[in-house]
Amino acid sequence: MTLRFYFAIALSLLPACAAAQSTAWRTYVVAETGTKVDVPVTIFSNDAGKPDGGYGRRFLTSDGRANLTVQSIPNTENDSPAVFLSKKKPPSGIVYKRVTSRFFVASSVLNGRIWYNRCNRGAGYMQCVLINYPADEKRKWDGVVTRISSSLTSN
Repeated sequence: MTLRFYFAIALSLLPACAAAQSTAWRTYVVAETGTKVDVPVTIFSNDAGKPDGGYGRRFLTSDGRANLTVQSIPNTENDSPAVFLSKKKPPSGIVYKRVTSRFFVASSVLNGRIWYNRCNRGAGYMQCVLINYPADEKRKWDGVVTRISSSLTSN
């Protein structure tokens, strides 16, 4: 392989590396419950107010095409993640679901958008993130969704 070939590959990777490095992350904390999650503030740059029910915050991208909700939802009946998920009546056609005694993850495509929901069972609350983004941009969002989801911690 020639030097030109390697140079072309290196140049093709620069935009991806620059984008990854230019994303600023901050830990968002739900003050009332102590739930913590990493939020890419250069992606979700607009505050969209409080979520419906519970404590937390909603965030939007500057173009409004994607949103993130960080939420602590009261779990007064101490439901398991499986029971909590079923009570929420998620849309049909879930393409990915994992349920344990500590958390659930569910994801699907609805109206050309991927919705991804993870909730951890905490003391008196379900600590949740809900992310909605364009389905045709799935590959671009995979790393962001993974980091947000894996950073979610409960009290």
